[in-house]
Amino acid sequence: MLKNGIDSDLKAILQEIADEHGYRIPHMEVGLDDHIHLFVSAPPKISVSSIVKQLKGTSSLRLFAMHPELKSQYWRRKGERSLWSPSYFVESIGATNEQAVAKYIDGQREKEREQQ
Repeated sequence: MLKNGIDSDLKAILQEIADEHGYRIPHMEVGLDDHIHLFVSAPPKISVSSIVKQLKGTSSLRLFAMHPELKSQYWRRKGERSLWSPSYFVESIGATNEQAVAKYIDGQREKEREQQ
């Protein structure tokens, strides 16, 4: 469902949110089964949970405003539609460089294609 330009809109929205809150998303990729891999670089004063809340909550509102047809196709929680599931996975990369993380993210999409 995140195809045909909707994926591009989502990427732009996520970049806007990061810019508004003082962190960066140097690399991201929308998965084939409507999940997303993000490489987020943030100062330590911004908690992971607040980043996830900002990205999920705000992107959902903005993307549904741009594409109201999506509301009937996503998660239902507490009587409302949500673009995202409540779960997420985070991994700290330490000294790993951005190129290595970008390569990993790109590789995840290739793995998905091979599994289809």
